[in-house]
Amino acid sequence: MEWTLEVVVVPVSDLDRAKAFYADRCGFRAEIDASFFEGVGRFVQLTPPGSRCSIVLESGMPDSPGQPRMAPGSLQGLQLCVTDIETARAELVGRGVEVTPVLHVSAFGWAEGRGEESWNSFLFFQDPDGNGWAVQEAPAPLTQR
Repeated sequence: MEWTLEVVVVPVSDLDRAKAFYADRCGFRAEIDASFFEGVGRFVQLTPPGSRCSIVLESGMPDSPGQPRMAPGSLQGLQLCVTDIETARAELVGRGVEVTPVLHVSAFGWAEGRGEESWNSFLFFQDPDGNGWAVQEAPAPLTQR
């Protein structure tokens, strides 16, 4: 049996502001904007270009059993992968997203510029609530080479 990661809940304080950020600035495709029930709760589902995994922004949903709700801005370390980090950075900057320069991991911590290894080039940004994202350059899958 395959287990696929399809949805990640991103805790935000303002659904409309977050939806605008992810759709307009990050280029995610807005797929669903619906209420759970008439006048009770709402969820917004957006998907990064080329991804099967979406993010969901929601309000009014009860806590899941044994899983208290995360505070807005508390989700860190979400990672997107691209095949061209410079193009991805230029696209985000062009859409008004504040991003770090391209960085790589060195023997002394993070250093500016691309890494020598094909996996070692990153940039970072945050959404309006402070949820933290990494973008990593990763080689294209073998089926696309």
